[in-house]
Amino acid sequence: MKERKKLPSFAPYPLLFFVFLQLNMAQSRVTGPAVEDIMRDVRSGVVAPIYLLEGEEPFFIDRLSSFLFDTLAPEGQRDFDAEIFYGLESDAKRIADSCRQFPVMGGRRVVLVREAQQMRGNLDALEAYAKNPSPTTVLILCHKGGVMDSRKSASKAVAKAGVVFESKRIYDTSMPGFVTRTAKEKGADIETKAVEMLVEFVGLDLARMDSEISKLCNALPQGERRITAMMVEEQTGLSREYNNYELVSALARRNKAQALKIVKYFNSNPRSFAISPTLSVLYGFYSDLMLTFYAPDKTEKGVAAWLGQPDWKVRKDIVPGMKTYPAKKVLNILHEIRQTDGKSKGVGGCRMAPGDLLLELVLFILQ
Repeated sequence: MKERKKLPSFAPYPLLFFVFLQLNMAQSRVTGPAVEDIMRDVRSGVVAPIYLLEGEEPFFIDRLSSFLFDTLAPEGQRDFDAEIFYGLESDAKRIADSCRQFPVMGGRRVVLVREAQQMRGNLDALEAYAKNPSPTTVLILCHKGGVMDSRKSASKAVAKAGVVFESKRIYDTSMPGFVTRTAKEKGADIETKAVEMLVEFVGLDLARMDSEISKLCNALPQGERRITAMMVEEQTGLSREYNNYELVSALARRNKAQALKIVKYFNSNPRSFAISPTLSVLYGFYSDLMLTFYAPDKTEKGVAAWLGQPDWKVRKDIVPGMKTYPAKKVLNILHEIRQTDGKSKGVGGCRMAPGDLLLELVLFILQ
């Protein structure tokens, strides 16, 4: 059994304890079959009669459903042996009846149900079909915004008959890995700095991130397969030197001159600066830094495994941060970031400008 992480005692800060508890739970979530595993099985001829693609993150559901439909229903056969339903316009009986039809072209029939969470009527017909699925049909159910109620018999029947893929919402700590993998899938390498800039520019919108990486890959010169920070800067207008991740790097090393230069740049560019994303990045960094003090293995690789982050990210900022800040100071910084966030939303009648709030916070951190 995997040893549970020992979390710090936050008696004076119950809300912070809750945040760290949620973070710890998020990092220890167990995932089901990966997109790549399902794709590999299908390419090798291992095809299930039913695929239930469910969860909060629509990107992976769309990607996997498109792959399954395109692979299992070749264009020349789609007019005869493929059918697409939309949950709001269909009911379970109509879908089950379609699944029971025999393929006209003698291969297999593919039935794709988009927005299955909006399917009308009860699911008795779907349950009955799942208990005895057609060997010549592949049913693909796309259930977005959450998962099917596993307590219901229809959900149990579907899970028993086929493959269930849960598309979980991705977290900040997973985005650099997603960017690197996506670029590699498109045949390109990407600089660490370029990864950070893309994460800051796009955030957690995976579909948009995939699109931005595609644009960068298409813009690569003939024979060049490396995405650089300069390319990202040209594409997004985001500065390589003055951004949230450079601010984190400066604060991790207590580089006061560089940190204040970045804050000054933010203040002089109010149209491109918003305090909420900056506070989110700072809170994420110091939360990770707080957790590292309780890592059983404080080597670079040990901390990376503990945080669930790539080695380069730990090497870049976490390791210097551990040398710069004691745990008590980090806890106080986290508290101050939350206070600043409240002030930025007008809590307590605060009317300070966002840039002034950030300057006040950064000076507190550098004390």
